[in-house]
Amino acid sequence: MKKLVITSIIALLGLAPAMSTMASPQDDLKKFRSYFFKKFPGVKLQEFADGIYGIDKGRRIEWEAMEEFPPYEPGVEIGKELFEKYNVGKCFKNGGIGIRQNYPWFNKKTGKIHTLEADIMTCLKKNGVDTKKAKIGYKKGKLAAISSYMAWTSRGKKLNVVIPSDDRAMDIYNRGKRHFYAKRGQLNMSCADCHMYYSGSMARGNLLSPGLGQVTHFPVYRKKWEFAGGGNPALAGFGTIQRRYGGCNKQVRAKPLKAKGKQHPEYVALEYFHTFMSNGIKVNAPGIRQ
Repeated sequence: MKKLVITSIIALLGLAPAMSTMASPQDDLKKFRSYFFKKFPGVKLQEFADGIYGIDKGRRIEWEAMEEFPPYEPGVEIGKELFEKYNVGKCFKNGGIGIRQNYPWFNKKTGKIHTLEADIMTCLKKNGVDTKKAKIGYKKGKLAAISSYMAWTSRGKKLNVVIPSDDRAMDIYNRGKRHFYAKRGQLNMSCADCHMYYSGSMARGNLLSPGLGQVTHFPVYRKKWEFAGGGNPALAGFGTIQRRYGGCNKQVRAKPLKAKGKQHPEYVALEYFHTFMSNGIKVNAPGIRQ
């Protein structure tokens, strides 16, 4: 009898991750948001869009000073010029203006997720742009600048990512959810470790930001990236959320996921889940970070 009880407990523990995964996206959203409200009492929902500057008053003063002459402005202007040069608006609803808040979105016809950067790249190729010759990649540079301009036109609009009642969409959502909570790398850490459980704590001189609201300021302009790899710092400073995912993998000593000529489906799933967790928060991209 005792052996049977122990076996049953082990079986139930083994099912726990799967049972957790079966929670509805709305349940996940409610629990995710409640966790951060409890962890950072007094911080309003929209303030989480400011990352560490929304939870630390001292650093907020530094950030407000940076925002007086934001280093991302020249890059946004370049993004606008490229947007017009390559006629990107013709590929999107509303001419590509004010639509960032609806990404990523699930395509019921193809069963796939569309990210803004992937749709921009598809548009460029459709319009006859030789992306290799123009040196346009998915994670930074020109594409990130175009995406930043489009995000800029969406400032103030609330994230509105939809998870439809479709098994294919739910599979992708749950894949992203598992990735967020799964341990990886030599440090055996997850996205949730840094950006939930240890959010607000110091790591190597940096304050760990809350996972709630993170995606609202992407593409992001990081001072750390300004001269990374040379070239125009106004473009080099930009990075997409998936560029940051790769950087996070490196920081926990895990191998970044790569996909030649496209975005890795694991990062796409993570972006789908991660963005949904910030639904209802206003877009304030591009943001500036250290």
